[in-house]
Amino acid sequence: MSEHFFKKPILNSPYACPGRHWELDPDGQPTNRILDHRRRSDLITPVPKTKKQRQNTKQAALLLGANDDLSTTDQEYNPTPIINEVRGYVETWRSLPNPDQWLVTPETARLMQHWRHHKFEGIRPFFCQIEAVETAIWLTEVAPKMGPRVAKFWTHIKGANEQANPELMRLALKLATGAGKTTVMAMLIAWQTINAVRHPNSKQFSSRFLIVSPGITIRDRLRVLLPNDPESYYRSREITPPDMLRDIQSAKIVITNYHAFKLREKLVIAKGTRQALEGWRGDKVQTLETEGEMIQRVMGDLMGQKNIVVMNDEAHHCYRERVKDADGEPADDLKGDDKSEAKENNEAARMWISGLESVKRKLGISLVYDLSATPFFLRGSGYIEGTLFPWTMSDFSLMDAIECGIVKLPRVPVADNIPGGDTPKFRNLWEYIGKKLPKKGRIGGKALDPLSLPAELLTALEALYGHYEKTFHLWQEEEIGVPPVFIVVCNNTATSELIYNMSRVLTGSVTTGPRRRWKTVASRCSGTTTISATGCRARTPS
Repeated sequence: MSEHFFKKPILNSPYACPGRHWELDPDGQPTNRILDHRRRSDLITPVPKTKKQRQNTKQAALLLGANDDLSTTDQEYNPTPIINEVRGYVETWRSLPNPDQWLVTPETARLMQHWRHHKFEGIRPFFCQIEAVETAIWLTEVAPKMGPRVAKFWTHIKGANEQANPELMRLALKLATGAGKTTVMAMLIAWQTINAVRHPNSKQFSSRFLIVSPGITIRDRLRVLLPNDPESYYRSREITPPDMLRDIQSAKIVITNYHAFKLREKLVIAKGTRQALEGWRGDKVQTLETEGEMIQRVMGDLMGQKNIVVMNDEAHHCYRERVKDADGEPADDLKGDDKSEAKENNEAARMWISGLESVKRKLGISLVYDLSATPFFLRGSGYIEGTLFPWTMSDFSLMDAIECGIVKLPRVPVADNIPGGDTPKFRNLWEYIGKKLPKKGRIGGKALDPLSLPAELLTALEALYGHYEKTFHLWQEEEIGVPPVFIVVCNNTATSELIYNMSRVLTGSVTTGPRRRWKTVASRCSGTTTISATGCRARTPS
């Protein structure tokens, strides 16, 4: 690993196009060499290799994106060449000095100038946020006017959707976690709504939005996208110029979580009563909602509306699984916990995408914007795990965000006090502890003993927390205003609770100093565990 990279990883301003980046070797590790140009979008599989993949060099090479063409299984298409080409067109378009050359509406030009040059009183949009919206604008307003030379981009998007989800037209924007997807949503809504109000006959724009989140907590946080919310981003973050705020009031926005798409029982009937009624009537008693009734419940404010724009937050949870591969064989060979996890993921993804398909059939959806830091197909989806959604058109990766100082910076402890073996166990901790951790989330009423955690994990927590505590005191001495945060990412909520209780033992339940900054976060991604103390250059609340 490069010591210089970890000492000073930030190379660029968060408010300008990245001009430098750290070179990475084929294994994704910094070489300690700085290159004086922007990092290209590149496909690097964000998941650990399976035993089968480690034994198959050819397959591993394909997963790393060594081949830009369709693979023999027609499942591993790498869209990064298309992303880089679109990025080049957008950069050229962005550099045009005269708004009359931009080929956009006057309203769009005004918004772009506002986002780029306005003196914001509070939080200013990052370059990556503006670039994501600019990509959507360029594809919508500019590309159709440039003739056959760029027609291939929409041909690609339409073809990708036809293969993966033929009932929907989706466009994915990839931004690293912490880069501010909610702000991007607000900018997209402002652009669409203002143009829809001032160009009512245009089919390119809409003021009707359905925003879908993966859970209730995230759904509630997205209320800032509602024009009348007290913390509305259009006003509090100055996303919209003051003279355009009235137009934003015309937007109709419904925010929901995908679970709401599940058809509910309209009438609860006891099992015996149901059997008696069905025996008497001679047919099934229908007590489930119809699709129309579900849509009325979920998005009644949009009933009777057309040209709806959908925004999927954490869109990697929304896909139509591929049951069989090109040869008619099962696409995945999963067993045990992996099979159970894949089944759970697919059921959730099926509910999400089926709900959107219902909305499309009943009301009409013009376009779906997918926003995610990881718009990849999940394990068990029928596609190779980690394959990028082929309708992804913009990419601002985690390394880009680190080099621009946008996200929290991981500090890498070098101590490893577990004796035995030449390879530090902390580097591949999951391989040693994965089978010893709880397999499922919390079960009500069941006591969990934090001392039952594997010894390797307890030792790692103690060592890493010691490193964090030293960092905390150093920052206090330097009077750094934002303290470091020790974050533990767990495989499920049961493990998260165990580690949280262990943290109380480790810190002595003291609520002052660095101990009050301890956090545990549960993740559904089994197979990886991240334990880190994060740095002070976070630009988003911890």
